[in-house]
Amino acid sequence: MANTILVGAQWGDEGKGKIIDVLTEEADIVVRTQGGNNAGHTVFIGKQKYVLHLVPSGILRQGKLCVIGNGVVIDPVGLVGEIEGLVALGIKIDSNLMISETAHLVFPYHREIDAQREILKGKNKIGTTKRGIGPAYGDKAARTGLRMIDLINPSRFEPMLRQKIKENNEILKAFHAAPLSFKKVHDAYRAAGDKLRPFVTNTVVKLHEASRRKASILFEGAQGTFLDIDHGTYPFVTSSNTTAGGACTGSGVPPNRMDRVVGVMKAYTTRVGEGPLPTENAEIADMLHNMGREFGATTGRARRCGWFDAVATRHATMVNGIDELAVTNLDGLDSLETIKVCIGYRYGSLRVDYVPNDIETFSKCEPIYAEFQGWKTPTDQVKQWKQLPAKARSYLKAIAELTDAKLTIASVGPSRDQTIFL
Repeated sequence: MANTILVGAQWGDEGKGKIIDVLTEEADIVVRTQGGNNAGHTVFIGKQKYVLHLVPSGILRQGKLCVIGNGVVIDPVGLVGEIEGLVALGIKIDSNLMISETAHLVFPYHREIDAQREILKGKNKIGTTKRGIGPAYGDKAARTGLRMIDLINPSRFEPMLRQKIKENNEILKAFHAAPLSFKKVHDAYRAAGDKLRPFVTNTVVKLHEASRRKASILFEGAQGTFLDIDHGTYPFVTSSNTTAGGACTGSGVPPNRMDRVVGVMKAYTTRVGEGPLPTENAEIADMLHNMGREFGATTGRARRCGWFDAVATRHATMVNGIDELAVTNLDGLDSLETIKVCIGYRYGSLRVDYVPNDIETFSKCEPIYAEFQGWKTPTDQVKQWKQLPAKARSYLKAIAELTDAKLTIASVGPSRDQTIFL
């Protein structure tokens, strides 16, 4: 397999974990390049469900090297817990995992500040997971963050953390929040650092060595295009670059080493948290939630749901340079008589065929719909493209054409064998 960047083409939660797991069969290395444990990838192998937050999904296949890149922000205590949970489920983790020594750390004060800022925003809250990701990236940008390379150096880490705790306790005081104990944080993080030390290395050098050996690398994205800090529905976004460019900066592998970009999108649209979602539809949301679908892997929150938004996915194709599409959750639409697809927006008397950057404008956009006939038959057992109902094939072809990319994968369930390759 060529070097592949996999990105979400919507607002995250597109089913990337399953597609990554499927594509990993042909990859040698899987690299997580951005985000933190505010993201969650769910993978089913047989009846066993695995929920991953920081560890790349490739860890579930034998013989694959998994890398947590420099663009990720890491909660070391959370990462140790995730690794121990995977080991308890029989997953081998030793030399098959590498962690960038320059990845930044998430601390308890980041989480507390995250939560306090949300409280202050009131009805204007972003809908953050309160995992401290934004404040951690803020420290990184301000050049005051601590990194993995600091954590595994005890004599350096102690004075650096002491200063950060002192500084952030003053900030917490302003929020009328309880101060943090230096000793408690230090002891927990040093213990985590000792457990993670064997995995920490210069991952940029390792990836370039692998590239020279012609190893195939899969770059695993978290969240989705419209949560990108630069290209998303700001300020209702995450704090990292979730688009294809983030794979380069978050791994140290340059653009001219990338061969293709695969965009993952659902056959409908969802998002978690606040912000505009033009095609949001209560009836669709109720249907999917009653099926036990569309609850967040990280928070358990019910996702907001709506019809497929081709304006948004076409924009995602443009921003990411998407070559190929993987459409997931087609089976979620199996019971519908009629399926709507947003093909444009109406803003006042104007038709808009792109995603507006102005959040107030976007929030007032009304969808313009085209309608497709549903297939009214189960698809979750279908193994081949020709076995799909004709109306389901027509729908998939239409949304791929509207998205302006080539359809190569259709997923009709969470398991590996519920994947149709075109």
